[in-house]
Order: sequence, then C-alpha cells, then structure tokens
Amino acid sequence: MIKKIPQRLNCVFLINILIAFSLFSCTEKSKINPLEKALASEDIRIKRVLDSLEQYELQIRYTQINRRNDSIFFTDFDFQVDPNHYFYPASTVKFPAAVVTLEKLNKLDSINRNTKFYIEGDSTETTFAKAIQEIFAVSDNKANNRLIEFLGFDELNKSVRKCGISAIRISHRLSTSNADDVTTKPLIIYINDSTTSSSKKLINASPRNLQMQKILKGTGFYNEDSLYQEPFDFGLKNFYALTSQHELLKRIIFPNHFPEKERFNLGKNQYEFLLNAMSTLPKEVGYNEVEYYDSYGKFFIYGDSKEPIPNHIKIYNKVGYAYGTLTDCAYIKDTKNNIDFMVTATILVNKNAIFNDDNYEYDEIGIPFLAQLGRELYDIELKRKR
Repeated sequence: MIKKIPQRLNCVFLINILIAFSLFSCTEKSKINPLEKALASEDIRIKRVLDSLEQYELQIRYTQINRRNDSIFFTDFDFQVDPNHYFYPASTVKFPAAVVTLEKLNKLDSINRNTKFYIEGDSTETTFAKAIQEIFAVSDNKANNRLIEFLGFDELNKSVRKCGISAIRISHRLSTSNADDVTTKPLIIYINDSTTSSSKKLINASPRNLQMQKILKGTGFYNEDSLYQEPFDFGLKNFYALTSQHELLKRIIFPNHFPEKERFNLGKNQYEFLLNAMSTLPKEVGYNEVEYYDSYGKFFIYGDSKEPIPNHIKIYNKVGYAYGTLTDCAYIKDTKNNIDFMVTATILVNKNAIFNDDNYEYDEIGIPFLAQLGRELYDIELKRKR
C-alpha cells in the first residue's frame, strides 16, 4: 500500500527542489559567464569601476562566436544593458551614416562612392569613399556631416530601422554651427570633370524629446561661458542604444546570418570596402603616426597604449567620446590564433557631474577600463575550448 504524502510536505519538497535548482543554475551560470569573469578581475583598471559602479553608467554586451560546419552561432552576455537607459552615443552614429550612404548609392545610377562632390557653401571637395575612410580612421566630424547632408536624418533613421534595429534616433550633426538644422544643404556633385549637378535640399521632421531613463544627467552644465546649476537635458540629442550598435555590427560582419529583410542592401564589393575602412589604421591612409597612433580610434585591448597594433590583430569598430561618455563597438579578430569575438561597451566618466566643461576622466579611468576589459575577454577567448 502506497502512503499518500501530506500536501504540506509536497509543497515543502517542491520548494526545496526549486531553491536547489535555482542555486545550482546561478552557480553554473557564474562559472561559465565569461563577461562576469572578466569583470571580476583584480586589475585596478577594472576594479575601481566595479567598486563604484553607479556613477559610471556602464553597459556591456559581449558575443562569443562559434562555428559548426557552415553555420555561425552567437552567444550574447550582457552587463547592465538597458535600451531605455540613455547614454550619449557621440561619434558611434557615424557607423550607420556610412552604411546607409553606401546603401543609398546603390539606388543611384549616376554616382558611386568614388564620385567627387562638395557641400554648397563649403569649397572642400571629397568623395563618399574618402569621407567614410576618414570617419573610421580618425572619426572626422566634417566627413560625417557631409554624409548627413547627402542622407538627411529621416532617411538615415528609416534605413536602419527597416533592418530590425529600432532603438536609434539621429537628429543632429556633430560639432558644427548648424548641428540642429532640419534642412540639409545641397551637394554639388561632379558628373564628370566639367559637369556638375546639384542635389535637392531635404527637409526632415523636427525631433521630439526622448522619453527615457537617465535623459537628465549631472548637477550642472556649461553653455558657452555660463554655468547652469541644473541637470543637462539630452532629450533632443542623438540616441543610439548599445543593443542597436551591436546588432548593426553583426549585420555588417555576418550579413548572411540574417534573413534578407534584416540585411542592408550592399553588394560584396561594398561590404569589402566597408570592412577595410573599419579596420584601417590612421597611418595606412596617410595620417601622421605620432598624432594618430594605431589605437587612436580603438579602445579595446590597445586604447591605453601608443604602441603599434600587431598585424595579426584586426579590429573592425567605431568609437565615440563626448560629454564624458566613451563607447566602443568592435569585432576583434586574431588570425594567428584563430579567434574572434564582439564587444560593445559604454562608460560615463564625469566625476564632478558638470557637463560641457571638458573635465572628464577619459585617460585616467575610461580608456584604461575599456582597454583592460578587451584584454580580459581576449585572454578568455584564447583559453576557450571550441
């Protein structure tokens, strides 16, 4: 005869099993989570950030890449990632501008990326290819703004969102007097050496205030020479979530992993050009090596050093830094050791909580943290069994 276990004991037994399972799961997860392992480093460059975490508004997404036959598998690991937690994206918005420029050129028969042009009112002649190279090599603001005049904000945002990347709103140019002007300037385009054509002005929708967490930051800010003792409002600034940056990078590095509707309309030649631009070092396109050292625009692994980056390490990335916020979105590939991984991270280093005063701890805390984070993850990848 089987004795019936009292209902109360059944409940206690079930709860104990669930607790044990939960503890086991947490323990197992902590053992295998490489991002947690990297952040548990005793290195002072990591530890001082983790010990005072709240002030740094840190977000990280790290992706392990595994291959089986012809298939690629991504495993994402997150730390404090929240698309509704605002951070200023700075120059990282130049990456989607470059991608969408190449996509738009696909639709036009009369011009291509090597077509010469200049912006009305600006005598500097350039090409779309050169502007994109300048964006990645030295993060040139003027090059980015020229692409904005070509695209307009509405088309740029729409083109990214159609690929399933929704958390983006580019609404202004960078470091220029007409940053917020919703009307673009015409491009004067060279059809041939003696014939030019003028593009039409584009009138974009006026941006609305972002409704997000942390949209008000700090305790004060400077406007020209005046200090205002109130939080700085980022409501009308550019928005480009960390998740969106990481997803755009995946679509560029591994386009065939995504369904066609989530890819950008780029040909093989354009992908190759873009990847080459993303990994090109400043010296390789003629910039002075002393001023524009290898890691000038590469924070992970090498950001706190001016030594040359080894030839077998390729970093395809876009960094941004402004208003005390440092961000890097990177695909890192080591051809000698046959490893590759992705990491996107953002950190705020503004100890005095005053914005626009050019008093930020970029070199003291921010870049050393990102460089060491890259090294910790790289070391984990070197030891990881595949």
